[in-house]
Amino acid sequence: MQLTVWTYEGPPHVGAMRVATGMKGLHYVLHAPQGDTYADLLFTMIERRGARPPVTYTTFQARDLGTDTAELFKTACAQAFDRFQPQAMIVGSSCTAELIQDDPAGLARALDLPIPVIPLDLPSYQKKENWGAAETLHQLIRRLARPVERTPREGRAPVCNILGPTALGFRHRDDVAEIRRLLERLGVVVNVVAPLDATPADLARLGEADFNVVLYPEIASVAAAWMERNLGQPQVRTVPIGHGATLDFIAEIAALTGLDPSPVLNDPSARSPWWSRSVDSNYLTGKRVFVFGDATHAIAAARVAAEELGFEVVGLGCYNREFAREVRAAAATYGLEALITDDYLEVEEAIAAAQPELVLGSQMERHIAKRLGMPCAVVSAPFHVQDHPARYSPQMGFEGANVLFDTLVHPLVMGLEEHLLHMFREDFEFNDAAGASHLGGHGGGQAATRAPAPAAAESLASTPVPAATSEIVWLADAEAELRKIPFFVRGKARKNTERFAAEHGLTAIAVETLYDAKSHYSR
Repeated sequence: MQLTVWTYEGPPHVGAMRVATGMKGLHYVLHAPQGDTYADLLFTMIERRGARPPVTYTTFQARDLGTDTAELFKTACAQAFDRFQPQAMIVGSSCTAELIQDDPAGLARALDLPIPVIPLDLPSYQKKENWGAAETLHQLIRRLARPVERTPREGRAPVCNILGPTALGFRHRDDVAEIRRLLERLGVVVNVVAPLDATPADLARLGEADFNVVLYPEIASVAAAWMERNLGQPQVRTVPIGHGATLDFIAEIAALTGLDPSPVLNDPSARSPWWSRSVDSNYLTGKRVFVFGDATHAIAAARVAAEELGFEVVGLGCYNREFAREVRAAAATYGLEALITDDYLEVEEAIAAAQPELVLGSQMERHIAKRLGMPCAVVSAPFHVQDHPARYSPQMGFEGANVLFDTLVHPLVMGLEEHLLHMFREDFEFNDAAGASHLGGHGGGQAATRAPAPAAAESLASTPVPAATSEIVWLADAEAELRKIPFFVRGKARKNTERFAAEHGLTAIAVETLYDAKSHYSR
């Protein structure tokens, strides 16, 4: 465990909470000290949930450590059962409570409750949130799912389960709606979606399906592998994020079931292929993009960027080390070495070195890109409330491909707009002193107070600006000229100029150096 200002994943008990909160009729009793209840805020604030998660905390305090904290846990279990009457219960410890070793599993068994009680062994100091969610789903299915005598396939529609969506998942609810609609149009009956909106009784019916669709491997791959071995259910592994991957997903379903895929292949709502071909290539084709996030979304976003939008992928990585092999294999297809880390400072360093024109990642990368002056689009968890929209906004299927087109292209379009505003900054309508036009104000007002005073501007112009390399500084006139370059290519221009200066033994960059470098690299 590492103390940081930001973190990509919480401890594993937060993953267990995501499963419990997504389900119905399941309650989680968490042995945790007062203060570990902060996780409730993640669901109520980011997802705007109308009810708090189905979690009971023992909330022991420092003074309780000298008494019987095990008795506190047993009391909390009994009271949670009496109050909520769940169909099943999961029990475990938070990272802090793990240190006092009270054995929630044994304590819960001693209560002899008349419902299934599934203990969770989630090592908080070795594993993290996604692993905790995967292990929770795995243990629930192992305990509750049963083999079922399935009727022969002849004369009936194929049946599947959809596995992986949870509470606090990145667009999970919308993804499920999109993929369910796609499967039903293909002729596949959806048996159970788990864990999102499933009950423990639904998990007992999982064996009725012919196969499983794994939408989020980080959450469902372990459980799906167990079901393949013990319930005889093959799994569909293609994740349908992007137009090309959606076609591959349909082809895999068709090959598994023998269904005709043609009714859904030419979906009229699939607008992204034509949009990506018709958009102005000057601000799209060949743009350099750095991708980082959870493995599933990072791999998918890189494929969409490279194959569907014509970007050049200059960086690819993930923070969940359990899927490092898959990300390394994907990065190799772009001639890259994958970045596998959960240290956001390493990610920031890699982005700064690559100087991409667009960053695709999580809310962490949005913060990093803002600091570095680069456009960014959020395509992965962790995310904040602004990336959990009220509108229908899936990442998967044909509509998800449309959403991804907008997500990836709009930051570059807005960059072009910003550059145009900068070009016309001396115009009476667009200069800094002209108030915001949408507020009906022109000239004077609050905006005028933000314009630099002449003395301050003159002082700024005479101050050298440090470069990325400590031995080289940018003179103010060169820095001012650099800012005339569109910001979505400004980083590349800065990096090339500094490299040119270093190669020619220059310690200061003037306007002439900037144009010499431009001439050199344009040959």
